[in-house]
Order: sequence, then C-alpha cells, then structure tokens
Amino acid sequence: MNILDTIVAKKKEEVAARKALVSSAELEKQALFTRPTLSLVQSLVHPERTGIIAEFKRKSPSKGIINGQADVVDVTKAYTQYGASGLSVLTDESFFGGTSDDLLKARVNEIPVLRKDFIIDEYQITEARAIGADVILLIAACLTPQEVQKLAAFAKSLQLEVLLEIHDETELGHICDETDLVGVNNRNLKTFEVDINTSLRLISHMPASKPGVAESGISSPEAIKTLKEAGFKGFLIGENFMKQPLPSVAFADFVKQL
Repeated sequence: MNILDTIVAKKKEEVAARKALVSSAELEKQALFTRPTLSLVQSLVHPERTGIIAEFKRKSPSKGIINGQADVVDVTKAYTQYGASGLSVLTDESFFGGTSDDLLKARVNEIPVLRKDFIIDEYQITEARAIGADVILLIAACLTPQEVQKLAAFAKSLQLEVLLEIHDETELGHICDETDLVGVNNRNLKTFEVDINTSLRLISHMPASKPGVAESGISSPEAIKTLKEAGFKGFLIGENFMKQPLPSVAFADFVKQL
C-alpha cells in the first residue's frame, strides 16, 4: 500500500467510529451548521487580497513534525490580517496532527475556511458544515469520478463550495459541474515527490470557468508570479510558513515581497 491507501484505510475506520459517537442529525443541531457560508471563489479574485490560501498544519507523513508549537488562533488571525484570501486547516489527526477543534478555533476569522482532510463519506461533509467550514476538499486520487460528483452535490446542498484536487492528466475526468474550484497538487500523494511544473502542465486542460488553485511546493513570490501568469487564481501554501518559528511573521514577510 502507498501512503494515500494507508491514509484512506485509516480514515474509513475513523469515520465509522465518529458516526457511532455523534449522528448526522446531532451535527445538524450544532450552532455553526446554519451560519451563512463565505465564498472562496469570490475571495480569490478580491482585489485587496493576495490569492493565497494560507494553511495551518502541524505535521505531514513526508516531513514529520513541521511545527508543534504554533497556536492556531494566533497564526490564522495573522494570515487573515496580512491578506490571505482563505484559510486551510488540516483536520486529520493520525497523519497531520490536526483536529476539528483547530478549524473551530480558526472560525474566529471572517474569511473562507477550507476543511483539509481526506473526505470519503457524506458524514464528513455534514461534520465540516457543523464545525464552521465554508469549503471542502475532494481528492481525485482517492475517489472515482462518480464519488466526486455525489459528494460534491451533497456539499452544494449544504451551501459548501468544493475544491477538487487533481495531480495528473488522468484525473481531469473527475472535474464536474458540482465542483467550484480545481486544485493541482504539485505533490504526488502516492510518492510525496513535489514538482511545480505539474501545475503549469495541467492548467491549459482545466475549465476556465473554475478558478485554478496551485497547491504545494510554492516557496517564493516569484513562483506565484509564474503561476498567476499561467492562469492560476489561488495558491495554497502551508509548509513554507509553518516550518518557520513564527509562521505569522513568515507570512507577513512573504506578502510584503509580493
């Protein structure tokens, strides 16, 4: 099994356990479930924001602990203050050290929040709505095109936007009417190798009507300039900031250079 297969197998166990503890009906009664959602699509093209979806993550399977000390509220507030178009919060605990509580805490910010996780079940989408997410991530590498369409349609029924993540040409067929944004992960989730040329190669094959988001391996303002010229509207960056002792300062410095 590759890393992605291992993560998905674990995720199925976790979702089954969470369903047994809290039902979907109970999730729907939570206070944040009915809050008006914010649009990441609109925020990415806002003239006063950077197009950056700034990510909070503590660790990853490939790098181990990235930042075990950072406070989610402090970091996400700084991201918002310095012009992030959206926030991405990892909620996978086993492999990325995140929790649903991290996203709940990040919700103090009035910009769109993406629940970054390995979504395989409608229950996780109901959960995302209940903890204050505005956007969910669907990863083509672990879903069939039919599963993407079904899960995306369910997300739309809950007023959530959908970021579909692809990482090669074979996954272009996962793009459907129900997805709002198309992300290209420059990190191959099966090998964890990173190549920014993946984004530059795929952008011409993606529908212009769905904003393109380049993900992973973006470590300089020059890279954003190149990706923007290619047609990307969004830039998901996490590790570049989180690996610094003060991610908030790293983000502010990056934006100044932009």
